[in-house]
This record gives sequence, C-alpha cells and structure tokens, in this order.
Amino acid sequence: DENGQTPVLRAVKAAEARLVSEQTTKAYLGAEGDIRFTERLAEVVFGPSAHNPRRFGIQTPGGTGALRLGAELLTLGAPDSCIWMGSPTWPNHAPIFEDAGLLTMPHVYIDPVSGDIVLDEMLGALAGARPGDIVLLHGCCHNPTGTHFTLEAWRKLASFCNARGLVPFIDLAYQGLGDGLEEDVAGMRLLLAAVPNAFVAYSCDKNFGLYRERVGALWVQTSSPELTDLVKANIVAVARGLWSMPPDHGAAIVRVILDDPALAKDWRNELAEMRTRLNAMRMALAAMHPVLAPIAEQRGLFSILPIDPDTVADLRASHGIYMVDSGRINIAGLNPGNLARFGEALLPHLAAFPSRQALSDTVLSYPLPAREAAS
Repeated sequence: DENGQTPVLRAVKAAEARLVSEQTTKAYLGAEGDIRFTERLAEVVFGPSAHNPRRFGIQTPGGTGALRLGAELLTLGAPDSCIWMGSPTWPNHAPIFEDAGLLTMPHVYIDPVSGDIVLDEMLGALAGARPGDIVLLHGCCHNPTGTHFTLEAWRKLASFCNARGLVPFIDLAYQGLGDGLEEDVAGMRLLLAAVPNAFVAYSCDKNFGLYRERVGALWVQTSSPELTDLVKANIVAVARGLWSMPPDHGAAIVRVILDDPALAKDWRNELAEMRTRLNAMRMALAAMHPVLAPIAEQRGLFSILPIDPDTVADLRASHGIYMVDSGRINIAGLNPGNLARFGEALLPHLAAFPSRQALSDTVLSYPLPAREAAS
C-alpha cells in the first residue's frame, strides 16, 4: 500500500472472524481439500465455462503446489515429455518441473532491447517441440517482465498448439492485478476453448493477499469427460502422496468470501484499489525517462529495469535500494513517498540511453541449447 505495508484485506478479516465464530471442527477434509472453494474459484477463473465436464480441479498448497502437482502428474503419465518455458521466467519454474523428473527447455520470449514479446520468434523456437510436449505460459502479468499476450497472440498460440499437438500449462498467479478480473483471463479462456488438453495452476496469494496461507488450485482439462475421470483418480492419488490434504484455513477464507455477495463485492473493490495503485506507479515510473516508457504498458507486480548487475550493485551500496541482479523490481514497493528518491538514484545510470534501442543486447541473453544437448 502507500505506506509500504502488505495489509490483510477487509474481506479476509471479515471471513476469518466468521470462521472463528462458526467453524465447528478441524477434522480432515481429504486429498481434494475444500471442494466448495475449488468450485467457487472456478467461476472467477473460467467464467461461463466454470462447470466443464472435461475439466477437474483440486485445491493445492499455493500456486507452487499446483505447479508441482501438475509436474508429478506429467511425470506419471507422460514421462518423456519436455516442458518448454520462455526466457526469462519465474526462477522457480524450472526447478519445480526438473525435480519432478521432467526435461525443461527454454525458448525466446522477449526482445532483450525493446522488452517486447517476440511471438513469431517464440513460435519458431517451439517448432522444435514434439507432439505431447508442454508449453508453460503465464496467464497474465508475466513474472518477471510484466508483459502480456494480446488476444490475437492467444489465438495464434491456440492454433499453434493444436497444429503441433502441444499441451499448454498456464501459470495464473496474478488475476485481477493487471487490467481486471475478466480482462486478465480473456486470452486464457480463448485458448482453453480451442485446445483439448491443458493445465491451469492458480494462486490466491496475491489477489487475496493470502501469501502465508498457501492457497491455490490446479485444473486439468482433457479431451473428454471419460479421460477427465481418469485424470481425477490419478491426481487425487498423487496429491495424497505429496501432502495428504492441503491446508484448510486460507481456502476456507476464499470460499467464505466468494459465497457471500457482500464480501465478494468488497474483495473486488479492494483488488481494484490495489490494481489502480500498481498501474499508477507504473505510469509515474515510466514518465521519468524514455527508456522506462514500456513499463507503463506492462502489468502486474514486476518489471525488469534496463540495467546491468554492476548498476544493481551500485544502487544497493550507494542508495540502499535492493533488487535482484537481473534488474527485476517489484512495482508494489514504490509509492509517492519513495518514488522521487528512487528516480534520483536510477536516472543517472540511464542518462546514456535516449531510448531502449540504444541499449546493448548484452543486458539480457537467451541461450537456446538444442534439445539433444540438454538431454
């Protein structure tokens, strides 16, 4: 928020108070967790197609748990498949899938100078994928770049996956923090309507502010209800072996909120406040220098500044400004009280660059090893 705090949302506080006063037991729920939570959350994620007989959902310990559960299911059912992921991506993506025993392969995702998504180059790299391979996609608010696919890009991705027999695995961790709850999933819904098989890993940590409660879900979509029943049997068994049952409290909070129209409205209002503040900070930062202009069009918590590790080190040592060596920053860490000071420290390092085209392409690099070499 404006004071640099990560507060508990009003709707969450109200739901917790209700749970304290009304919850009658702490007995186990089972491997599927809170089924009502998954059903109500599906309505937020998938809209009119929430109750699709070709799709099964299960509660998980956060979005990370959803990713790992999907990875374990793939290892069980398609151990020879490879999962392709854009470079850069969330640093934990590769370890999650590799630890489950899957081969990971990088593909080009953005232009290192302009910071724009290079879809044609991305699809060119994915031409090396084999039928049955997995393509990891960020549903919205890409971490770490803040970029997002257009609706036309989502359509091209759907057509490409269908033509080559690839399976999308969508990591949706920031719904509502980009352009809106519906806007942020419009492209993903187009994709899911067009492809037979897909995975969706979801996190409630950010949009409900439930970080430490570890609240997430995994949905698996198949080509038929019969296959979905088979997936359900296997995924419940895998979940049982991983964590027996997921933690209840956070999912119960989300269920109570989504079951109560007044609380759901208040949550949506608070989410809109967070989104508006994030986008206002993006606009203010982008206005400071031409090389930062693309940040205004990006969305979500993160962006990558066009600076090198030496600059990151100087900002840390000389100004007490901390970020990872890649230049990734959390936009939510900015507010009207610190933005000017941040700009004063950063802008001298950007003075040599009148535009992004003046940046060296050595700031970011994207190694693309051959599949055989990676094996």
